Amino acid sequence: MAERPEASGEGLVEFLSLMRTMRERCAWKASQDHASLAPYLREEAAEVLEAIEEGGRTGSWEHLREELGDLLLQIYFHAAVAEEAGTFTMDDVVAGLAAKMRRRNPHVFGPEASSGRRYTIEEIEEIWQAAKAAERSTG
Repeated sequence: MAERPEASGEGLVEFLSLMRTMRERCAWKASQDHASLAPYLREEAAEVLEAIEEGGRTGSWEHLREELGDLLLQIYFHAAVAEEAGTFTMDDVVAGLAAKMRRRNPHVFGPEASSGRRYTIEEIEEIWQAAKAAERSTG
């Protein structure tokens, strides 16, 4: 069995710098805000879904890779806008996401993880929904 490649994440940090440079040097990119970018985000998300359907039909995932990059651009774009406004940074986005994944996956990250117990898909879904409900009741 061939070894699967594993991303280092270095490109993500590099792209953050690239996004800042583009916002500084490109008048169009600098003029954008969350509202003006919203249609592009919607469009790119739809294109990702189309590429998933296409990949399922054809077995080729190159189009999905490309569309995921376009969607990621939108995420970085919004994070750059927020960073400039002083509201939050990409680090905040990632930290919030990581914390959420730890909260919603106690079977992976909590004390239960070391038990070796194998959870069913249904149990995992219940755990996820319970965590979401707890977040809503406290947030």
